[in-house]
Formats: sequence, structure tokens, C-alpha cells
Amino acid sequence: MEAVDIDILIKHTDSIFKLVVLTARRAVELDEGAPKLVSAPLNEKTINVALKEIGDGKISYTVNE
Repeated sequence: MEAVDIDILIKHTDSIFKLVVLTARRAVELDEGAPKLVSAPLNEKTINVALKEIGDGKISYTVNE
């Protein structure tokens, strides 16, 4: 899988902190059996799949205050 441009990832999350948290939470979901929202090889690491999903705009977040 090709690398996702960091500028695109930041554009979708607004900050590095939010990107890290969102990526980690999505990777855990994938590890627990959630379906992939992008095409990726079976042996692709879940963290890379999560980054690709975020970069493609398939994963979003809301801030609870």
C-alpha cells in the first residue's frame, strides 16, 4: 500500500493529536474485526489501513464537549 500524504491526513483531522487518536481507535476497531472501508491486502497492518481510510475521507470524528 502506498503512503498517505500527511497534509491530506491533517486536512481531515485538523491536528496531529486528533489524527493519532482517530488512527489508533480505528486500528483497534479493525483488530477487533470491523470491516475495512478501503481495499487492502489481508496482511496489511491495521494502522496503515486506518490511515488510508482517514486519508480517503471514509472515517470521521465528532468532538464531545
